[in-house]
Amino acid sequence: TVREVDLAAPGPGEVLIRLAAAGVCHSDLSVINGTRPRPVPMVLGHEASGFVEEVGAGIDDLAPGDHVVCIFAPGCGTCTPCAEGRPALCTRAAKHHGVGELMTGHRRLSMDGTPVHHHVGVSAFATHAVLARPSLVKVEADVPPHISALFSCAMLTGAGAVFNTARVTPGSTVAVFGLGGVGLSAILGAAAAGAGEIIAVDTFETKMAKALEMGATKTVKADADTVAAVREITGGGVDYAIELAGSVKALEAAYDCTCRGGTTVTAGLPHPEARMPLNALKLVAEERALKGSYIGSCVPQRDLPRMFSLHLQGKLPVEKMLTHRLRLDDINLAMDQLDDGSAIRQVIEFA
Repeated sequence: TVREVDLAAPGPGEVLIRLAAAGVCHSDLSVINGTRPRPVPMVLGHEASGFVEEVGAGIDDLAPGDHVVCIFAPGCGTCTPCAEGRPALCTRAAKHHGVGELMTGHRRLSMDGTPVHHHVGVSAFATHAVLARPSLVKVEADVPPHISALFSCAMLTGAGAVFNTARVTPGSTVAVFGLGGVGLSAILGAAAAGAGEIIAVDTFETKMAKALEMGATKTVKADADTVAAVREITGGGVDYAIELAGSVKALEAAYDCTCRGGTTVTAGLPHPEARMPLNALKLVAEERALKGSYIGSCVPQRDLPRMFSLHLQGKLPVEKMLTHRLRLDDINLAMDQLDDGSAIRQVIEFA
């Protein structure tokens, strides 16, 4: 439902932003349909951009009017994963976000006096939000907010899985399974990385056609013959298979599509109880690699400026996957369109 809630002022280490645009991501739908269990009531939305309106005590690197994007997997900077340069695995963020809090340990949302949970420290389907400072990255590039929003999740996760997790090399072969916003971002990333063959796999013909517009060289329909088709095209399998559908079946197919010595990367989010059988002998005897990727193994403060630079050079044209620009009152329509596959990336824009 769309209704008013109360938002407290930012405390120390927190920032109040006015939302400009929020992407509608499958991770939001996964909370609604129960695939990603979260505490409720909750204000959803995590892929977003906006402008700073007020900063809390202790913040001197942001000021009112600054253009920022929201980061759903921020780093505290002091835990072991953060010290190793892996802020996506920050233990502090995971602890607080898992129970609906900001990284500061507070909830600034309430409704009729009852606390309301934050979605991964963001809660962007609203006109305003309070976030912990690490959940924001300042945008220095000349990029409009409805475009910068798509970088905060789709591009970081999809292109990041290509650049950081898989480390795709020029001239290599890549298959991308699942052509939503994140999957198409991986297509863009593979093209920017110089992959020689980019195979796009999905059940929807419209999405495969869009993938060809965005750099894919071939498409394969996701069905019982997918693995055979990909292996035939590549003469034995791809160097890198990237699964972004959030489906165990898709992950199994991606793994079976890789060549000897190939790498499978998964950034999809299936139900917590989903399990995947694995041929252990093939893993060893063929030196396969199977790697998880969360928010593209990115360091957002490092990777976002690089990605914005590639975008301004025309090498990451993320705007090609934007199919709908809607208002908050259309949020249920947006979720229905995401669920039935009639939309790719949609953006909720705020006046």
